[in-house]
Amino acid sequence: MSVSTPLIRSLGHSFRALEPWICNSCTRATQASSRRTILRSARRNLNTTPEPRQNAAPTMEQLREPFKDKNRTTMYYVFSAILGTVALSYGSVPMYKMICQTTGWGGQPIKAPGHGSTDVDPSTRLTPVTSSPRLRITFSGYVSDVLPWKFVPQQREVRVLPGETALAFYRATNTSDEDIIGVATYSVTPGQVAPYFSKIQCFCFEEQRLNAHETVDMPVFFYIDPDFVNDVNMKGIETITLNYTFFKARYDKDGHLKPVPMSQ
Repeated sequence: MSVSTPLIRSLGHSFRALEPWICNSCTRATQASSRRTILRSARRNLNTTPEPRQNAAPTMEQLREPFKDKNRTTMYYVFSAILGTVALSYGSVPMYKMICQTTGWGGQPIKAPGHGSTDVDPSTRLTPVTSSPRLRITFSGYVSDVLPWKFVPQQREVRVLPGETALAFYRATNTSDEDIIGVATYSVTPGQVAPYFSKIQCFCFEEQRLNAHETVDMPVFFYIDPDFVNDVNMKGIETITLNYTFFKARYDKDGHLKPVPMSQ
């Protein structure tokens, strides 16, 4: 049985009419919903990653870190201060001695350039410089509060030329009822003159034992080195003062003579 062509064409149009109709708006809505689903899934994956959030609160270790650096710096300063104090304690004695040898403080027996060598006879320095004006040498004496002595110079002043020797005396009296050992220190003012103030004989840094109510005279034999005249730093200096201070002393357990602190 044959089918005519017009019938086939009619059936084709009918089959096409039976195809489902798809709404364009629904298609776009479905695509947008799919995209939203994909984005939500991506966000969930990002939130579950081990990387910390950008705005997450800092941990306790992060908060402690600045304080660790600050504490470490403070500790370095404290240790530096302790080491500096220890070094100063050990170095104060030689430092004090060096200063005294330079300035004459504390009675260090320093000598001027030109007569410090042991190969040179000190008598060669004892040549008065007659072209220089005479220098006025004054004297003063003191005792510590714990030493019951009276200690005074026997002359107010002497006048000498550079290179000329001079002799002066101090008198010490023990006013107590017991025997006492004393030790004297000296200094020269102005301090810059000390390298030129040379003592041939003196009683400084030596044990002076005075019996109860005993009085003794103590000599000081000295001269001003002639190089004093050639030093430009000495220009204008006309008066020099020799200061002596007596301290009460006693022997320590090692047999060394030590001054008694003034607080005792």
